[in-house]
Amino acid sequence: MTDTAYVPPKVWTWNKENGGQFASINRPIAGATHDKELPVGKHPFQLYSLATPNGVKVTVMLEELLALGHKGAEYDAWLIKIGNGDQFGSGFVDINPNSKIPALVDRSGPAPVRVFESGSILFYLAEKFGAFLPKDIKARTEAMSWLFWQMGSAPYLGGGFGHFYAYAPFKIEYAIDRFAMEVKRQLDVLDRRLADNEYLAGKEYTIADMAVWPWYGALAKGLVYGAGEFLSVQDYKNVQRWTDAIAKRPAVKRGRMVNRVSGDPASQLHERHDAGDFETKTQDKIGEPAAT
Repeated sequence: MTDTAYVPPKVWTWNKENGGQFASINRPIAGATHDKELPVGKHPFQLYSLATPNGVKVTVMLEELLALGHKGAEYDAWLIKIGNGDQFGSGFVDINPNSKIPALVDRSGPAPVRVFESGSILFYLAEKFGAFLPKDIKARTEAMSWLFWQMGSAPYLGGGFGHFYAYAPFKIEYAIDRFAMEVKRQLDVLDRRLADNEYLAGKEYTIADMAVWPWYGALAKGLVYGAGEFLSVQDYKNVQRWTDAIAKRPAVKRGRMVNRVSGDPASQLHERHDAGDFETKTQDKIGEPAAT
């Protein structure tokens, strides 16, 4: 099936669902659909999220900060079931008017501070704790450039390639070819950078790596969209090396588990309210379902 006969109307109107896996939560308007307050835990940071690549960025950052000894980075991670439309509840929309996870509230000061958009959250935490963002202006700028590279590039990977390759209700050769070409170009950009640099900003592991790894590391291991073979991800040797090195970090292993609702039950920690939860409250131990 193709859309070769489709002629766009003069004025677009929303008169049908667009199909695909996420049709039930896609709409052309913003704002809340229902009243729902968000829970608040005991820690300075309240995170409302799901372990998508964007969500993993922030839980990895928080776990890395705690691993460095920043006790002020303690956090409660609450599960937002995007398949159920939790992101359209009034409490969530108050934190992120864009209704996307992750969203963070810093309650460590006299008044709560909301932070939304994953890149902004990483930068906020790096600034607050003076960690994972180099002080040297050249390295700092390099890290920020790669952070913003991820912000601009990932939509082509997820909303572009991922949607048309894995989620669209039918396959469109033109769309898949267009976005596959772009994703492979992005992988080549990363591979060339990592050929002569241990990490994206140079020798130092930074928020740039934390932003890029959940998307492109997962892609390099064939963990998203079932597209590893299609994209020949094994050919990007430097991306593979970098991906493996980051995956071995203990804080990264913990961060990947938080708000996860798929895969091995032992890797799923639906909510995180204490460091001990990794040992006692994963799904293999409590066995409670969490629909997304």
